[in-house]
Amino acid sequence: MPRDTAIRSPEEVLHEVFGHGGFRGRQAEVVHHVVAGGSGLVLMPTGGGKSLCFQVPALCRPGLAIVVSPLIALMEDQVAALRQQGVAAAALHSELEEEERRAVWRDILSGQLKLLYVSPERLSMEGMLERMGSRSVALFAIDEAHCISQWGHHFRPEYRALTLLHGQFPEVPRVALTATADGRTVEDIRRLLDLQDAPVFRSSFDRPNIHLAAAPRESERQQLRAFLRRVDGTGIIYCGTRNKAEATAEWLRSDGHEALAFHAGMDTAAKREAHRRFARGEQVIMCATIAFGMGIDRPDVRFVAHLALPQGPEGWYQEIGRAGRDGLPAKALLLYGAGDIALSRHRIAESPAGQEQKRIERARLDAMVAIAESATCRRRTLLRCFGEDLEKDCGACDVCTNPPRLVDATVAAQKLISAAVRTGSRFGLGHLVDVLRGRMTDKVAQFGHDRLPTFGKGKEVAEGTWKDIARQLVAEGALDVAVENFGELVPTESARPLLRGERAFMLRESSFQPRAAREDRVAPPSDDPVFGALREWRREEARKQQVPAYVIFHDQTLAEIASRHPRSLDDLRDVPGVGESKLNRYGAAVLSVLESTPA
Repeated sequence: MPRDTAIRSPEEVLHEVFGHGGFRGRQAEVVHHVVAGGSGLVLMPTGGGKSLCFQVPALCRPGLAIVVSPLIALMEDQVAALRQQGVAAAALHSELEEEERRAVWRDILSGQLKLLYVSPERLSMEGMLERMGSRSVALFAIDEAHCISQWGHHFRPEYRALTLLHGQFPEVPRVALTATADGRTVEDIRRLLDLQDAPVFRSSFDRPNIHLAAAPRESERQQLRAFLRRVDGTGIIYCGTRNKAEATAEWLRSDGHEALAFHAGMDTAAKREAHRRFARGEQVIMCATIAFGMGIDRPDVRFVAHLALPQGPEGWYQEIGRAGRDGLPAKALLLYGAGDIALSRHRIAESPAGQEQKRIERARLDAMVAIAESATCRRRTLLRCFGEDLEKDCGACDVCTNPPRLVDATVAAQKLISAAVRTGSRFGLGHLVDVLRGRMTDKVAQFGHDRLPTFGKGKEVAEGTWKDIARQLVAEGALDVAVENFGELVPTESARPLLRGERAFMLRESSFQPRAAREDRVAPPSDDPVFGALREWRREEARKQQVPAYVIFHDQTLAEIASRHPRSLDDLRDVPGVGESKLNRYGAAVLSVLESTPA
């Protein structure tokens, strides 16, 4: 589209170029403001149409519009889409061949381009801004603007170079756009980009088409399988580590799914191929770290799952927002554990950041924990993090569709904290539950913990319930987890009011029920061939070691293994009664028995 193309109205451009009959929400307000030469900050949810807020003004104003974008894949996707619509657009980035780079510059200097996408690093190097002085600049659009703020969840120091724009191009409008920014981040963006006197165009962050759900991570693969049975189509599963992403993709493929891995440690060609398959519309499940997803434009992502607790609401909101951009129903699932909370707290404490930054990060983590543990409308809890209040419960989250009843579990919480204190804060949850349930294990006998006042005082509470209590106590900060050692539970100062009875501890009724009402163990099956084979293996193993069979595994544990039929060591680790020591010692043999015995 040449430079001298006749200027058209925003509505004409919207219809003729983009094929839309009208603007949505606050788009029209933003577009007319920028076309008139105004600057501003645009806060819109993922899928809310932020791109049109600068693309339409770019085609209405004379000159070249420069769009700052953090990712090459995002630039290429938007350039390809614009070219499909007949718009002269290009991108300058590090992966261009020299001849391609020269061609882009020829189009820039000749006035053939209308939109140029660049990274913040590229914009500030090679005297690029000075070279732009030879032609008219229509506007600057700073996409993913939260990256400029150290309070933002994706802070990128390279974005700080953009603070020079106002000084060098004082007459050129600057429009900053983001889908995730809390109050402090918003003010930081405005200060750094000299937008204090410019309006903030804030849209509702609500995405009512996305059903929100969260659950404690108890048997991860079983929970994920159950979730995948309720969804259909393409999705993203966010994993906490690179190894986890690869392992998750591998076992999903073994389950018959088309799954890909994506993380920063992969070579460039593999990452580009995975992204290409996802972007071109294949029905795949992308198992990824947070390295994947910023700027994803695919509209038909039907679900997003997280297998670990995100660091804060902003990151979680942005990631789940990649589902359902077409406005059709989509689902989001969060699986989390007490260890996630404790590990995040330790990372914050040990980071080299200043105390103010650590305080902000702790507040974000606490807000994320509140969302995960919420016993009221989960969407209302999430939106409050962005300064938005729903008038009523959403009706589209797991808490709304299946409201929990809360019961007073203060006595049980006191028993668990007391058990941790009386054992010297040197043991993990498994051992504390053994003490509370009155199990005479080797470790209990070794340390004389059968003589403690708490021994056997928690028989009426099911094992799964103790896990629920511990996780919530960690979430509330009454217990800490020594993640640098072996996961010992350590009471904190916040536990004192609980122990003294100065405050109550409330738990979901579904979790806190008497053992008879919530017996989450499996009865030993007398005629199950898998259970029989496991017992035979255990008998032979006990004979070799000259020990009682039950010290290897109880019947109850073998029954759980036979019922769950784990396929890997990770699956086996989730079975009650299988600790790390026994997993390392017997895991391979147990899996071998399962593989050789028909269910």
